[in-house]
Amino acid sequence: MAGGIFSPLGSCSELEKANCHPLVCLLCHEPYQHPCLLDCYHNFCASCLRGRASDSRLRCPLCGHPSVVRGSTGLPPVDRLLQFLVDSSADSEEDVQCANCDRCCTKAELDTMYFCNTCGQPLCAPCREETHRARMFARHEIVSLSKRTKDIHKKCPLHEEPYIMFSTEKKSMLCINCFRDMQGESRAHCIDIETAYMQGCQRLDQAVMAVKELQTSTREAIVLLKAMIEEVRNSASEEEAAINSLFSRMQEQLSERKKTLLKAVQSQHEEKEKAFKEQLAHLASLLPTLQVHLVTCSAFLSSANKAEFLDLGYQLMERLQRIVKLPHRLRPAQTSKINSEYRAEFARCLEPLLMLSPRRSVVGSAGGIGPGITGTNMLPGGQCSKTLMVPSCPPTSDKMSTGPMVKKPTMHRYISTKVLLAEGRETPFAEHCRNYENTYQMLHTEIQGLKDQVQELHRDLTKHHSLIKSEIMSEILQKSLQMDVQIAAHYSAVEMMRSVFEEVWEETYQRVANEQEIYEAQLHDLLQLRQENSCLSTITKQIAPYVRSIAKVKERLEPR
Repeated sequence: MAGGIFSPLGSCSELEKANCHPLVCLLCHEPYQHPCLLDCYHNFCASCLRGRASDSRLRCPLCGHPSVVRGSTGLPPVDRLLQFLVDSSADSEEDVQCANCDRCCTKAELDTMYFCNTCGQPLCAPCREETHRARMFARHEIVSLSKRTKDIHKKCPLHEEPYIMFSTEKKSMLCINCFRDMQGESRAHCIDIETAYMQGCQRLDQAVMAVKELQTSTREAIVLLKAMIEEVRNSASEEEAAINSLFSRMQEQLSERKKTLLKAVQSQHEEKEKAFKEQLAHLASLLPTLQVHLVTCSAFLSSANKAEFLDLGYQLMERLQRIVKLPHRLRPAQTSKINSEYRAEFARCLEPLLMLSPRRSVVGSAGGIGPGITGTNMLPGGQCSKTLMVPSCPPTSDKMSTGPMVKKPTMHRYISTKVLLAEGRETPFAEHCRNYENTYQMLHTEIQGLKDQVQELHRDLTKHHSLIKSEIMSEILQKSLQMDVQIAAHYSAVEMMRSVFEEVWEETYQRVANEQEIYEAQLHDLLQLRQENSCLSTITKQIAPYVRSIAKVKERLEPR
């Protein structure tokens, strides 16, 4: 029965056709019978929803949004507004007869009919002019038939008294007894029925305008999304073709560069092996010479007397010193590591194909494998290249609202900074961290002081109903604005250091990873401080009107 509403809509015209009568159920296609309102604001008949609930949850048959249902019936609450419209629609279809002249009006003439709420009777247009224009009917409330007041809306069901007031706090009508039973504070929120009606109409007009704007935006979004679906389909085909073409070209380039790199490795191997063999031959010839002279010294000490030692000993010592001072290549002249820079070479040969800049920077996206690591710097076998992938900077026009999210919380950033400073290395970033911590602690202390003041004022106002000087709120707002300027200035100063640190970060991978996380955490802390300050300003602005009103009351009460 409900299968028609689930079929996809091909165009906007079909979408308009799908918008059926607002008083007809989308499941049974009949006028609503006890309409129920779901959490997604879709309405269905109670009979159409009965038996669909499971584990106190009921999924909307139209959009699938789950709604929580309570009670043994397993149904959401009845929509009183829609029920009122259904009842009103049913009343408008009934034949109406003038209470004065007994004239029956057709449906086409219903717009010309009137209703006297005082008499509780319908009137045609001639009878309204002839009879209810008399002085005795001057206080009667005459409205159009569609706006007649039903008995249920005339009197209070609790006291059987007519409604005279409306509570803007509880959003309910009040009779004289209900008004008397209210507390003094709640009476201040009561206005007469006519004023409440006028204010309600104005607010309803504003809500209707907002819904109309949303309706227009929704239709535009639907057209845009349908166009984007087609673009996605075409883009996918083009992307597949481009991937296959690029992959083939990459394979060719990599194959050629592989042959070149293997030749370079073999050449380095031969050169290093030759150099090590020459050095080994030199040391091999030096070792017997050293052994002979050590034996000579031992024999000379054991056989020579004092005179012979003084005659030949200094000559032997001079010879030994010369042997020691000769340029012996005891340490390897070069490392045994063969470095072909294959990662950089492979990346360099792919740069023309991938249009990579020499300074590789990646934009954080869903395709990233990890922080600073993407598919372009992952090697076969899961090994990771140590080439640094520096995150890109956000646009400077909106840095503090759309800045990159931080990977480490404030406490982790604080500990990491302490560890970095404890290493004792005098680097530009260490000096920056030292200055940053001092400024951040000062800003954090001032923000915390403002937060404590606002919390105390809010507690006094809500719990203790204490009178607060309005000057205090102005001072807090002024301090909050000053803090916002200081935080923004400090954020800009820290952000301007990004280009300087990026040059330093390219030197080593492990250290840069830690510094980048600390740096982004610093920006996050400033963003968090500014957000807390913004919330603080909002709360202060919300409290300010109440403080001013209480101050005025206090001024009036002081002379008494």
